[in-house]
Amino acid sequence: MSDKPLTVYEDMKSKGYSRRDFIKFCGMMAAFIGVASTGVSKVVKALESKSRMPVVWFHFQECTCCSESFIRSSHPMVADILLDNISLDYTQTLQAPAGYQAEKSLQDVMKNFKGQYLMLVEGSIPTGDDGVYCCIAGKSAIDIVKEAAKDAKAVIAWGNCASHGCVQGAKPNPTGAQPVHKVISGVPLINVPGCPPIAEVMAGVIVHLLAFDRIPQLDGLKRPKEFYSRRVHDTCYRRPNYDAGLFVQTFDDENAKRGYCLYKMGCRGPVTYNACAVIKWNNGVSYPIQSGHGCIGCSEANFWDNGPFYQHLASFPGFGIETTADKIGVVAGIATAAGIAAHAITTNIRKGKEIKEEIKESDHSQKEDNV
Repeated sequence: MSDKPLTVYEDMKSKGYSRRDFIKFCGMMAAFIGVASTGVSKVVKALESKSRMPVVWFHFQECTCCSESFIRSSHPMVADILLDNISLDYTQTLQAPAGYQAEKSLQDVMKNFKGQYLMLVEGSIPTGDDGVYCCIAGKSAIDIVKEAAKDAKAVIAWGNCASHGCVQGAKPNPTGAQPVHKVISGVPLINVPGCPPIAEVMAGVIVHLLAFDRIPQLDGLKRPKEFYSRRVHDTCYRRPNYDAGLFVQTFDDENAKRGYCLYKMGCRGPVTYNACAVIKWNNGVSYPIQSGHGCIGCSEANFWDNGPFYQHLASFPGFGIETTADKIGVVAGIATAAGIAAHAITTNIRKGKEIKEEIKESDHSQKEDNV
């Protein structure tokens, strides 16, 4: 029996997945990470030939919802395949060993795979009072993060806690909670915000690293553009109602039953960047807005401090002369009425000119006949 590590495909075969299952998985992941259909073969080739990537997965100030999201993905291969096809050598929540054995696993990875292992972080980092609010194996979270990040190939900050600080970092922030990017530097870092992130988004980021051996293209906040380049508002199926000025006023009114826009109920979709409306949750079944609840902006920084969740924003940029949702219907109505009136006036003027021209031509013809 060979000691050579199994590739992703070989491991899938050993678990009973067919070649067809493997190709479908590659196609799905390629679509999620924005690879054109012609690039699916690159994903297939990479997962056929590459062995497992060493991974250390840390948990600090958080509720473990990111792990829950990932391992409970409705797609059977997302967690099953990826958790086994990254060499998850250390994870404080899912690992079997404890105490000395667990910490030895971490030290072995950092020693034997310098510059090769992937570091995943779930939870914010408490920096107040020398980091005493979160200690593991006699070390503070801040010291653990700095030590592990130093020789990592890349760092992924899972969820709003690790990306932005989340509820722990909300005012008054008694533990001095900070996101990962404010604690470390000098290593490629990817923020995958959300509370929690969508499982397929998490999987897509890992597959991109496995397939292309580099981090995906990021925006200014270090988020993967393939998942965070558009607002929830831009792809929301209720967007036409927003444009028409049709809003839910209370959660139990007739407008709610009709599926009108939830902006006035506090929906943060217009200022939240995420793929919720595209990928959705539970195997693409639904997402909060489709379930009748407005977006709370959980993938944005400081969303806990951005005002009451059920009070709509006073205004937001990006819609020209439209300043608030309250005025949209009026503006649209006035614009429509003005457009109709202008069209009618223009038509009448044009028709008047045509009639005058016809009269002139008729008079001219009559004069010629008389001559």
